[in-house]
Order: sequence, then C-alpha cells, then structure tokens
Amino acid sequence: MENIYDVLIERGFIEQTSNEQEVRELLAHPPVTFYIGFDPTADSLHVGHFIPILLMMHLQKAGHRPIALMGGGTTMVGDPSGRSDLRQIMSVEQIDANCALIKKQFTRFLNFDGADGAIMENNADWLRYLNYIEFLRDYGHMFSVNRMLTAECFKRRMEVGLTFLEFNYMLMQAYDFLELYRRHKAVIQMGGNDQWSNILAGADLIRRVEGASAYALTVKLLLTSTGQKMGKTEKGALWLDREKTTPYEFYQYWRNIDDADVYNSLSLLTFLPMTEVRELTAADADINVAKTKLAYELTQLVHSTEDAQNAQAAARALFGGNQDTYNMPATLITRREFGLGMDILSLLLAARLISSKSEGRRLISEGGIYLSNERVPDIGLFIDETAFKDGYILLRKGKKVYHRVELAKE
Repeated sequence: MENIYDVLIERGFIEQTSNEQEVRELLAHPPVTFYIGFDPTADSLHVGHFIPILLMMHLQKAGHRPIALMGGGTTMVGDPSGRSDLRQIMSVEQIDANCALIKKQFTRFLNFDGADGAIMENNADWLRYLNYIEFLRDYGHMFSVNRMLTAECFKRRMEVGLTFLEFNYMLMQAYDFLELYRRHKAVIQMGGNDQWSNILAGADLIRRVEGASAYALTVKLLLTSTGQKMGKTEKGALWLDREKTTPYEFYQYWRNIDDADVYNSLSLLTFLPMTEVRELTAADADINVAKTKLAYELTQLVHSTEDAQNAQAAARALFGGNQDTYNMPATLITRREFGLGMDILSLLLAARLISSKSEGRRLISEGGIYLSNERVPDIGLFIDETAFKDGYILLRKGKKVYHRVELAKE
C-alpha cells in the first residue's frame, strides 16, 4: 500500500516536518491520531482553511484519526501569526456561536461516526478554566523568551509592537498539544506553514513534560503563483458557507483563476488522481477544460453535486448567450425601495456590485457596466419597472460578474 506521506508530497501539501523520516514511518502504520486547530474568528470557514481540511480528509481515508480542534479559548487571545496589527477582541458569546456553526460545516468533510471516527474538541474546555499562577509555575519555566522572540510568528508584530496578550498565544497552543496528547494520544500537530513555531513549541512541551515523542507538520498556504493569498474576492473572503458565498460565485471564482494556478489548485484542492491532473494541465491541453473541471470538483466537495451541476449549467448558459439566470447571485428589491424607479448607481449599490457611487461612475465611464447585456452609456440612466422582463433584469460588471435583480411582486 502506498504511504499516505508520499501521496501528500506528490500533491504538494507538505511544507515542513520536524523529523521527516520518523513522521513518514509513523504515517505508514495507521491509525495515528493527529490534530489541526481552527480559531473561530468568523461564523464560517473560508477557502484558506480548505487545504488543512483536505489534508485531514486524505489522512482519514488512509486510516488515521483526525481531531478538529475549535479554538474557543485561543480566539479570546488572538493569533499574532502573519499579522501586522492586534486582532479584534471578540466576545465569548460570539466565539461560541461561531464554534457551533463551524462544527456543523466540519460534518460535511470528516466522518465523526463510531469509536474510530474523527474527534471534535474545543480548547475552551480547558483553557478558559486554567489557573494562571499554577499554569506559569508548572509550565512557564519550559519556554525560553529569547527563543520565542526569534519565532517567525512574532517577528512581524515586533516591528509595530507585540502585546503581552499575544505573547501568551504560543504557550496556549503548546498546552493544547499537551492536552490532546493526554486525552487522545495525539502525536502530530498539523497546520498552515505560518504555525511552524507554535507547533514546535507544543511538541517540545510534550517531550519535556511526558518524555514522549511528538511531531510537527505544516502544509502550504493557499497562494497564487505570484505569492498572493488565494480566495480573495471583491466581496472579501471566499467562504464555505453558501449564504456568504453562493455555489455559483464559488464555482465562478475557480473557473476564472489564472492559468498558472490551475495545476496547484487541482493537486491540493481535489481528489483527482495526479495522472489526470497532469493530463488536464499538460502543455497541449485546453486550460479551460482544466478550469471547468476544477470549479466543478471543488463546488461538489464544498457544497453538493446538485450545486456543482446547477452552477456549471448557469455558467454555460450565460456565457453561451442564454438568459437562463436562475442559479446566479440575485438581489430582491421591494416595491417600496424601488418606488417609481432607480438611477443606475443606486441599483448597482442595492445589488452590491459596487462599494460606492464613485466606483460606479468610474466603471460606467470605462464601459464596464452592462444592463441586459447592453453597455450602460452614462451615469444618468434611469431604470423604471418597464426594464424588468419576467420580473427581473440582468446586470453585468466587466466580462465575468453577473447579477440578477428581481422586483418584488407586491
């Protein structure tokens, strides 16, 4: 049987391991219990979380046991990794509400059934009840401040000012690893490459306290070929929640990524065999076929087969000139809001296609706004009820962003 470690290497997941030979040997003999932490800083996971989620899925399919750790305790402090400013302090109520929603999302990706199923934990269960004096006395002497200050996760914050609150984050994450080792014999912590120093701190704490071996493994961040984070849209993050990013919007994002990012995305974000990935992205292959496959596979994974089929059908209809707009993003405008009509800038704002009227003026002056596939000639265009055919009108921004605007019947 092929070692799952080699599969992950081939697909491009693994960035660093604390001891590659030992980790590879460990993963060759399932089951191994490992964990990845997710701080609930929002009410949904986004596509940046999807690489670690897929890592967990690959490992569970290979017979290993994942722990999805909700950061209900660590989120109260805030991770300084990759930040140039202090994270906003969140209320306990908001953190707990976010945890509950994210837990539901995880049930789509991992199997939690049975005695050997995946485990869901929340570090609020132990971190919120720690006695700070006892914690410092028992574990504080095991952390070198000099060593901590050299950690990559603190360097950026040191330039603008690292608070003592954030300085505690590494200790808390290290304690998580120790706690999960004691509860479930978790011997590997995995995470994004920006978590390397934090994960090493936890492995070292287990060695010091329990005299046991524990390991660190980090995966690549989801970046474009130019080094920028993927998953950023005009509306913000590309969310896994269909209410925040519709399946159609999700599909369209992947259908329209840069050619240079297709191979990496197919390798990391789908379960397609690597032979097929290489065939789809070969020099003589049609890159648009590969993009369509990527968009479909990812939408199917995150949402459902029906959603992927609907999004694909809607995209083909639109770009083929058909006005079947049922599955695209839509905005409902009430009769009270619409009144006797709306100017084009107000309509664009209502549909959230622009963030300000100045942006709308610029786009219209550049010829970038279309109403029912006709270019909007100037900002003075006024839309009344006669423009709505079958109860809706179609707006387009640029070549790719379509939006259906419906007028309420009553």
